[in-house]
This record gives sequence, C-alpha cells and structure tokens, in this order.
Amino acid sequence: MARSNRKNQVKRRVGLLGGSFNPAHAGHLHVSTLALEKLGLDELWWLVSPQNPLKSTHGMAPLAQRVAQAKIAAKPEPRIVVSDIEERLGTRYTVDTLGQLCARHPDVAFVWIMGADNLAQMHRWRGWRAIFRMVPIAIFPRAPYSLRALGGRAARRFDAARIPETRARRLARLRPPAWVFLRTPLHGESATRIRRELGR
Repeated sequence: MARSNRKNQVKRRVGLLGGSFNPAHAGHLHVSTLALEKLGLDELWWLVSPQNPLKSTHGMAPLAQRVAQAKIAAKPEPRIVVSDIEERLGTRYTVDTLGQLCARHPDVAFVWIMGADNLAQMHRWRGWRAIFRMVPIAIFPRAPYSLRALGGRAARRFDAARIPETRARRLARLRPPAWVFLRTPLHGESATRIRRELGR
C-alpha cells in the first residue's frame, strides 16, 4: 500500500509529461490542464524527447522545431514548462531521465503522467519496474486502450500500488510505487492525425 512520504518537506509538486510532441497539440494541453487540476500540481513539464526509442525516426521533425511548436501549444497555460532536458542530459530512456531529475531536484515531488496507450505497452520500456518505484504515476484514458492497459502486464504487476481516484490530489505526496487511473473526458486530437492532414 502506498504511504505518505514524510522524509522530505517538498516545495513543489511537478508533473512530467514526456513524448515526441510531433507536433504538440490541443490534446496535450487538455491532459495537462486536467493533471494540474486533478493532481493539485504546481507545475507541469513537457519533456520533448530527442527521439523515442520505440518510435521510428521517419517523419520526426527536428527537436528545435518540436520544442518551438510545443511552446506555442502550451501558451494558454502558464504553469506548463516546455523542456528539452533529455537532449541536455544526454538521456534517451525515461528511467534514466527520471533518475537524473530526481537526483538534481530532491526538493521536488515529481509525478509521471502518461496515457493508457503507454501503460498498455510499458512492459516494453527499459527499466519499467524501476520507473514505478521511482515516482508516482498518473494514467489518463485514451481510446481504445484503457481496458487493455488496466489488464496489462504493468498494471497487474503493480495492482497493489493503485490508489482510488478520490485520492488523486495526494498522489505527489505518496511514496512510490503509487499510481492512479483518472477517468477524465477524452480528447480526440492526435499527432498522427495532424501529420496525416499536413501530408495531404
């Protein structure tokens, strides 16, 4: 069972949303706004990945372009910080990025934020068990992956660490492993659809 982390009096609760952002869009903003509200976060960082190891480089816009587009997309919410920290740290895997961020910011309570599509295939990530034990995790629904994700390998492995949605605002203060599935309204936008439309 997840327990309150009383070792450190943290100063900020910061959500981390990683991805290619190829390009960033209204769906990212939708999830981020909900995360700020539901999890009681002070800030949310968009970690624009140089290259997702599980994705093809085909059709991937340059990092600088994706960062610039993300800043435009995030502009309506001043609590979102767009970052190319993985490029500067030289990390490519989430487990390594989180390890560096936690070491550099011991006064921050981080929460990893991702969609159900990523939870469904998280067992393919390098160090996925370590990620669960490193930071609390918030999962947002994404059609049609939610049911598959909740019955998937990662969710089953850490089933005992799942907290009810009613405790979501406490997630950042809990000692990992701790995770929550948030049943929030869906947003229909996707980077794949945008790239397809641009291609036409």
